[in-house]
Amino acid sequence: MKCPQCEHRENKVIDSREVREGASIRRRRLCLNCGHRFTTYEEVMRAALHVIKRDGRRENISREKLMQSLVIACQKRPISTQQIEQMATNIITDVEAKYEREIPTTAIGSNVMEALEKLDEVAYVRFASVYRRFKDVNQFMNEAERLIGRE
Repeated sequence: MKCPQCEHRENKVIDSREVREGASIRRRRLCLNCGHRFTTYEEVMRAALHVIKRDGRRENISREKLMQSLVIACQKRPISTQQIEQMATNIITDVEAKYEREIPTTAIGSNVMEALEKLDEVAYVRFASVYRRFKDVNQFMNEAERLIGRE
């Protein structure tokens, strides 16, 4: 591992911790040349899971895209970044356990909607309106009424 400061290759690990429920290991390192401290993350590399889009295209699953969708749905709601990150981790872990190589976007969307419905109804309706492609206010109202009737 090269030091990001001086590019020297010799360093030592001064601290290791599990992060994301053991999915990664965070290591604090000390460069033996310049004394710069830096952080690295170690993860298990899995075979790339491909998402089958609605139009038939395939692309690698993207935690960043998932996070972006969750952040937009949860905007201005009392939901912390940590809760959103945990939700994304749980969704990806779940779909990786169920699917080996390919996953339809509908499976990811269903997991997201299930997680958001448990966490925050407003975030859920925001995501559902885009995911289910609501065409008018009636579809939006029907979903809101379903949530109200559930309580």
